[in-house]
Amino acid sequence: MSQQVLTHQVRVAIHAPDVITCAGLASHLRHDRRLSELPVLRRGEADVTVVAVDTADASTLSLLRTLADQPQARFVLVVGQQWQADIFAAVDRGVRAVLWQDTCTPAIFARTLLTVAEGGGSFPPSLQGTLMQQVQWTHREVLTPRGLTATGISPRELDVLRLLAEGKELAEIAAKLTYSERTVKYVLYGLMKRMNLHNRAHAVSYAIRAGLI
Repeated sequence: MSQQVLTHQVRVAIHAPDVITCAGLASHLRHDRRLSELPVLRRGEADVTVVAVDTADASTLSLLRTLADQPQARFVLVVGQQWQADIFAAVDRGVRAVLWQDTCTPAIFARTLLTVAEGGGSFPPSLQGTLMQQVQWTHREVLTPRGLTATGISPRELDVLRLLAEGKELAEIAAKLTYSERTVKYVLYGLMKRMNLHNRAHAVSYAIRAGLI
C-alpha cells in the first residue's frame, strides 16, 4: 500500500472502557505536536481511532463496526491481556495496528499513530505470523481454486491488462492470447464490474498503481 504524506495535524479519537485509561492514552498524545485529540462528539472526523480493550475478541469486532463512522476508518487497538479475535476479520474492520498495553510507551504510541495515519500498519510479531498464515490459507483454499490471485485479479485478466497498457487494440489482444475478441471484452467487463472500474483506461491505471503490471 502506498503511503500518503501528512500535511496536517493527525486527529485522534480515543475510545476506552474507563476514564483513567482514556486519560492515560490522551496524555501520550501531548508528547508529539503532530497529534491532537478529538472530543467524542467529533469522532467521525478522526484520522485514526484508538480503541482500548482488555481482551480482543468477537465483541471487539462488533464494537469496531459501531465505531466506524466512515468507510475507510483506521483503528489502533491497545490490548491489555489477550488476543482472541480473528486477525483477518479485525483487519477487514479497519484495524491497522495493535499495541500491547504494557509496552505502549508515549514514543511507541505516537509513532504507531503517525504510521497508521500515513497509510501504514504495525502488528506484534505473533499476530503478523497468524495473519500471514490466514492470507496463505485464503490464497490456497479460496482464490486459487477460482483462478484468482491475492489481488482478486486472475492471470488471464492480468494478461489482457498488460496488453492494453502496451496500447494494443482488442483484436490484437485476442490474436496474441488466442481468444476471440468477444472473450476479451467479456474478461474486461467482468474485471471492471467486480473491481468497480469505470472503463478500460481506469482498469489499466488501477493495475499500474497497484503494481500489478
